[in-house]
Amino acid sequence: MIPISQGRSRRAVLAGAVCALLATGTALTGCSEDPNEGTNGVGRLPADQIQDRAQKAAGSVGTVRLHGTVVTSGRTYTLDMRLKERGGIGSVTTKGETFRLLRIEDELYLKAGAEFWGRDAGAGEGGSEADAAAAGKLAEKYVKVPQGDPSYKKFIGFTDKSVLLSGLLTLHGKLATDGHHEQSGVRTIRVTGDKGSGGTLDVSLKGKPYPVRLVRAGKAGTLTFSAWGTDFPLEKPAKDETLDYGKQLPTS
Repeated sequence: MIPISQGRSRRAVLAGAVCALLATGTALTGCSEDPNEGTNGVGRLPADQIQDRAQKAAGSVGTVRLHGTVVTSGRTYTLDMRLKERGGIGSVTTKGETFRLLRIEDELYLKAGAEFWGRDAGAGEGGSEADAAAAGKLAEKYVKVPQGDPSYKKFIGFTDKSVLLSGLLTLHGKLATDGHHEQSGVRTIRVTGDKGSGGTLDVSLKGKPYPVRLVRAGKAGTLTFSAWGTDFPLEKPAKDETLDYGKQLPTS
Protein backbone atom coordinates (compact mmCIF):
# COMPACT_ATOMS: atom_id res chain seq x y z
CA MET A 1 0.00 0.00 0.00
CA ILE A 2 1.28 3.46 -0.96
CA PRO A 3 1.33 5.92 1.98
CA ILE A 4 -1.33 8.64 1.78
CA SER A 5 1.25 11.47 1.76
CA GLN A 6 3.18 9.83 -1.10
CA GLY A 7 -0.02 9.33 -3.09
CA ARG A 8 -0.94 13.01 -2.70
CA SER A 9 2.55 14.02 -3.78
CA ARG A 10 2.32 11.92 -6.95
CA ARG A 11 -1.11 13.35 -7.76
CA ALA A 12 0.25 16.88 -7.34
CA VAL A 13 3.13 16.13 -9.70
CA LEU A 14 0.76 14.59 -12.24
CA ALA A 15 -1.61 17.57 -12.02
CA GLY A 16 1.30 19.95 -12.56
CA ALA A 17 2.41 17.99 -15.61
CA VAL A 18 -1.10 18.07 -17.09
CA CYS A 19 -1.36 21.84 -16.55
CA ALA A 20 2.02 22.36 -18.22
CA LEU A 21 0.92 20.35 -21.24
CA LEU A 22 -2.30 22.36 -21.48
CA ALA A 23 -0.62 25.74 -21.03
CA THR A 24 -0.75 26.46 -24.76
CA GLY A 25 -4.25 25.08 -25.18
CA THR A 26 -7.48 25.21 -23.24
CA ALA A 27 -6.64 25.15 -19.54
CA LEU A 28 -8.65 23.14 -17.07
CA THR A 29 -10.31 24.89 -14.15
CA GLY A 30 -7.89 25.01 -11.26
CA CYS A 31 -4.73 24.44 -13.31
CA SER A 32 -3.52 28.05 -13.23
CA GLU A 33 -3.12 30.42 -10.34
CA ASP A 34 -5.40 33.41 -9.94
CA PRO A 35 -3.62 36.20 -11.90
CA ASN A 36 -5.17 38.76 -9.55
CA GLU A 37 -3.82 37.16 -6.39
CA GLY A 38 -1.59 39.61 -4.52
CA THR A 39 -2.74 42.56 -6.64
CA ASN A 40 -4.87 45.61 -5.86
CA GLY A 41 -7.88 43.68 -7.17
CA VAL A 42 -8.91 45.93 -10.05
CA GLY A 43 -8.29 43.08 -12.49
CA ARG A 44 -11.45 41.44 -11.18
CA LEU A 45 -13.63 44.46 -12.02
CA PRO A 46 -15.62 45.17 -15.18
CA ALA A 47 -13.81 47.24 -17.79
CA ASP A 48 -15.77 50.45 -17.18
CA GLN A 49 -15.02 50.32 -13.47
CA ILE A 50 -11.30 49.76 -14.15
CA GLN A 51 -11.22 52.85 -16.37
CA ASP A 52 -13.09 54.82 -13.69
CA ARG A 53 -10.68 53.69 -10.96
CA ALA A 54 -7.70 54.65 -13.12
CA GLN A 55 -9.11 58.12 -13.79
CA LYS A 56 -9.77 58.69 -10.10
CA ALA A 57 -6.31 57.45 -9.13
CA ALA A 58 -4.73 59.83 -11.67
CA GLY A 59 -6.69 62.73 -10.24
CA SER A 60 -5.90 61.85 -6.63
CA VAL A 61 -2.17 62.74 -6.79
CA GLY A 62 -0.50 66.01 -7.67
CA THR A 63 2.36 64.92 -9.92
CA VAL A 64 3.11 62.63 -12.85
CA ARG A 65 5.62 62.14 -15.64
CA LEU A 66 4.36 61.32 -19.13
CA HIS A 67 6.40 60.34 -22.14
CA GLY A 68 5.42 59.47 -25.68
CA THR A 69 3.60 60.86 -28.69
CA VAL A 70 0.42 62.83 -29.23
CA VAL A 71 -1.02 63.41 -32.71
CA THR A 72 -3.27 66.45 -33.02
CA SER A 73 -4.44 68.34 -36.10
CA GLY A 74 -2.31 66.03 -38.24
CA ARG A 75 0.90 66.92 -36.39
CA THR A 76 2.90 64.58 -34.15
CA TYR A 77 4.37 65.84 -30.89
CA THR A 78 6.81 63.78 -28.83
CA LEU A 79 6.45 64.72 -25.16
CA ASP A 80 8.59 64.19 -22.10
CA MET A 81 6.80 66.22 -19.43
CA ARG A 82 6.64 66.33 -15.64
CA LEU A 83 3.41 67.84 -14.44
CA LYS A 84 1.96 69.07 -11.17
CA GLU A 85 -1.08 71.10 -10.16
CA ARG A 86 0.60 74.49 -10.48
CA GLY A 87 2.56 73.88 -13.66
CA GLY A 88 4.93 71.63 -15.54
CA ILE A 89 8.28 71.33 -17.26
CA GLY A 90 9.73 69.23 -20.04
CA SER A 91 10.52 68.90 -23.71
CA VAL A 92 8.44 68.73 -26.88
CA THR A 93 9.69 67.60 -30.29
CA THR A 94 7.86 68.14 -33.55
CA LYS A 95 9.06 68.11 -37.17
CA GLY A 96 12.62 67.52 -36.02
CA GLU A 97 12.71 70.53 -33.70
CA THR A 98 12.87 70.24 -29.92
CA PHE A 99 11.90 72.96 -27.48
CA ARG A 100 11.35 73.16 -23.74
CA LEU A 101 8.21 74.29 -21.98
CA LEU A 102 7.98 75.63 -18.45
CA ARG A 103 4.77 76.79 -16.83
CA ILE A 104 4.33 78.20 -13.35
CA GLU A 105 0.73 79.12 -12.58
CA ASP A 106 -0.35 81.27 -15.56
CA GLU A 107 3.15 82.11 -16.77
CA LEU A 108 4.35 80.05 -19.73
CA TYR A 109 7.96 80.02 -20.94
CA LEU A 110 9.32 78.51 -24.14
CA LYS A 111 13.00 77.77 -24.81
CA ALA A 112 14.18 76.85 -28.30
CA GLY A 113 16.97 77.27 -30.81
CA ALA A 114 17.17 80.00 -33.42
CA GLU A 115 15.78 77.74 -36.16
CA PHE A 116 12.54 77.36 -34.20
CA TRP A 117 12.19 81.15 -34.07
CA GLY A 118 12.74 81.49 -37.82
CA ARG A 119 16.43 82.28 -38.15
CA ASP A 120 16.44 80.60 -41.57
CA ALA A 121 13.85 83.00 -42.96
CA GLY A 122 16.15 85.08 -45.15
CA ALA A 123 15.04 88.03 -47.26
CA GLY A 124 14.83 85.83 -50.37
CA GLU A 125 12.49 83.37 -48.60
CA GLY A 126 9.94 85.91 -47.51
CA GLY A 127 11.73 86.84 -44.30
CA SER A 128 14.11 89.64 -43.45
CA GLU A 129 17.36 90.35 -41.66
CA ALA A 130 15.27 91.79 -38.84
CA ASP A 131 13.48 88.45 -38.49
CA ALA A 132 16.80 86.64 -38.33
CA ALA A 133 18.13 89.10 -35.75
CA ALA A 134 15.03 88.67 -33.58
CA ALA A 135 15.29 84.87 -33.81
CA GLY A 136 18.93 85.00 -32.79
CA LYS A 137 18.06 87.10 -29.77
CA LEU A 138 15.43 84.63 -28.62
CA ALA A 139 17.54 81.52 -29.16
CA GLU A 140 18.25 79.42 -26.06
CA LYS A 141 16.45 81.85 -23.77
CA TYR A 142 13.33 81.20 -21.74
CA VAL A 143 10.92 83.42 -23.64
CA LYS A 144 7.83 84.43 -21.68
CA VAL A 145 4.86 83.72 -23.93
CA PRO A 146 2.17 86.42 -23.92
CA GLN A 147 -1.23 85.03 -22.94
CA GLY A 148 -2.78 86.54 -26.05
CA ASP A 149 -0.31 84.86 -28.38
CA PRO A 150 -1.47 81.80 -30.40
CA SER A 151 1.52 79.85 -29.05
CA TYR A 152 0.19 80.26 -25.51
CA LYS A 153 -3.09 78.53 -26.32
CA LYS A 154 -1.32 75.95 -28.46
CA PHE A 155 1.25 74.79 -25.92
CA ILE A 156 -0.16 75.45 -22.45
CA GLY A 157 -2.24 72.28 -22.64
CA PHE A 158 0.97 70.22 -22.69
CA THR A 159 1.79 71.62 -19.23
CA ASP A 160 -1.62 71.26 -17.58
CA LYS A 161 -2.04 67.97 -15.72
CA SER A 162 -5.80 68.20 -15.20
CA VAL A 163 -6.64 69.28 -18.74
CA LEU A 164 -4.23 66.87 -20.40
CA LEU A 165 -5.20 63.77 -18.44
CA SER A 166 -8.93 64.41 -18.49
CA GLY A 167 -8.77 64.53 -22.27
CA LEU A 168 -6.56 61.47 -22.64
CA LEU A 169 -7.73 58.86 -20.15
CA THR A 170 -11.07 58.06 -21.78
CA LEU A 171 -11.40 55.20 -24.22
CA HIS A 172 -14.01 55.25 -26.97
CA GLY A 173 -16.62 52.66 -27.82
CA LYS A 174 -17.55 49.47 -25.98
CA LEU A 175 -15.11 48.70 -23.17
CA ALA A 176 -13.68 45.26 -22.45
CA THR A 177 -10.74 43.77 -20.57
CA ASP A 178 -7.92 42.25 -22.60
CA GLY A 179 -5.89 40.20 -20.17
CA HIS A 180 -2.95 40.74 -17.85
CA HIS A 181 0.23 42.32 -19.17
CA GLU A 182 3.48 43.93 -18.03
CA GLN A 183 4.62 47.45 -18.86
CA SER A 184 8.02 48.78 -17.75
CA GLY A 185 8.21 46.07 -15.10
CA VAL A 186 4.72 46.83 -13.77
CA ARG A 187 1.97 44.19 -13.90
CA THR A 188 -1.15 45.60 -15.54
CA ILE A 189 -4.69 44.85 -16.55
CA ARG A 190 -5.56 46.09 -20.04
CA VAL A 191 -8.81 47.75 -21.02
CA THR A 192 -9.77 48.27 -24.66
CA GLY A 193 -12.36 50.40 -26.43
CA ASP A 194 -14.04 48.68 -29.38
CA LYS A 195 -11.44 45.88 -29.37
CA GLY A 196 -8.60 48.38 -29.54
CA SER A 197 -9.83 50.72 -32.27
CA GLY A 198 -11.11 53.02 -29.52
CA GLY A 199 -7.79 52.92 -27.66
CA THR A 200 -6.21 50.75 -24.98
CA LEU A 201 -5.28 51.54 -21.39
CA ASP A 202 -2.96 49.51 -19.16
CA VAL A 203 -3.70 50.00 -15.45
CA SER A 204 -1.35 49.08 -12.62
CA LEU A 205 -2.20 46.00 -10.55
CA LYS A 206 0.14 47.13 -7.76
CA GLY A 207 -0.75 49.83 -5.26
CA LYS A 208 -3.13 52.43 -6.59
CA PRO A 209 -4.56 51.60 -10.02
CA TYR A 210 -2.62 54.30 -11.86
CA PRO A 211 -2.59 54.45 -15.65
CA VAL A 212 0.68 52.98 -16.96
CA ARG A 213 0.34 53.05 -20.75
CA LEU A 214 -2.20 54.51 -23.14
CA VAL A 215 -2.61 53.85 -26.84
CA ARG A 216 -4.95 56.51 -28.19
CA ALA A 217 -7.77 55.80 -30.60
CA GLY A 218 -7.25 56.47 -34.30
CA LYS A 219 -3.46 56.11 -34.12
CA ALA A 220 -3.35 59.41 -32.25
CA GLY A 221 -0.29 58.51 -30.20
CA THR A 222 1.02 56.37 -27.35
CA LEU A 223 1.92 57.59 -23.88
CA THR A 224 3.47 56.00 -20.80
CA PHE A 225 2.94 57.32 -17.28
CA SER A 226 5.29 57.07 -14.31
CA ALA A 227 6.46 58.82 -11.12
CA TRP A 228 2.91 59.27 -9.85
CA GLY A 229 3.05 61.37 -6.67
CA THR A 230 6.80 62.02 -6.95
CA ASP A 231 7.40 65.73 -6.39
CA PHE A 232 9.89 67.80 -8.38
CA PRO A 233 11.11 71.43 -8.24
CA LEU A 234 9.34 74.03 -10.35
CA GLU A 235 11.09 77.40 -10.36
CA LYS A 236 11.17 80.45 -12.57
CA PRO A 237 14.26 80.71 -14.77
CA ALA A 238 16.95 83.22 -13.79
CA LYS A 239 16.51 86.77 -15.06
CA ASP A 240 19.59 86.54 -17.28
CA GLU A 241 18.06 83.45 -18.94
CA THR A 242 14.66 85.07 -19.55
CA LEU A 243 13.24 87.36 -22.21
CA ASP A 244 9.80 88.97 -22.18
CA TYR A 245 9.21 89.52 -25.88
CA GLY A 246 6.04 91.57 -25.49
CA LYS A 247 2.57 91.22 -26.92
CA GLN A 248 3.33 88.98 -29.90
CA LEU A 249 5.98 86.37 -30.63
CA PRO A 250 7.58 86.09 -34.07
CA THR A 251 6.25 83.27 -36.20
CA SER A 252 8.55 80.60 -37.60
